[in-house]
Amino acid sequence: MKITQTNKNRMIKVLVFFFAITAFSSLLIYAFSKNMVYFYTPSQVINKEAPINKFIRIGGMVKIGSFKKLNDSLKVSFKIYDLNKEVNIKYEGILPDLFAEGQGVVMTGKLINENTFVANEVLAKHDENYMPPEVADMMKEKEGSIYKNDN
Repeated sequence: MKITQTNKNRMIKVLVFFFAITAFSSLLIYAFSKNMVYFYTPSQVINKEAPINKFIRIGGMVKIGSFKKLNDSLKVSFKIYDLNKEVNIKYEGILPDLFAEGQGVVMTGKLINENTFVANEVLAKHDENYMPPEVADMMKEKEGSIYKNDN
């Protein structure tokens, strides 16, 4: 088979198109991977499954009696738990109106050590029947494992 100039030009166009699509796809995958924020539970944090100094989400129930507010400041601290483990939370800002002890919360921020999370944003439940999906799934999973251990 004889290779003509037309065939060479077509082959070059196909190769350029292939490399352009490959480069675009690689950049898109890289951008998506950098913007992903993973969700962790307090048990996962204590078990060192969550990365330190990386932007993550964490959720659980606010421990009753753990909420502390510094005078003349927006700085607060509290603990969240998942029926198993608990993590200290530090936050500076205005908390949602529905934030309360004993309620489910999801926060975004960074884990600064094995047991302390600094939140950038705190999200609370919407009404008495709502719980963030991640927290609800986590609580169901924990309750299921508790019942399995009782048998």
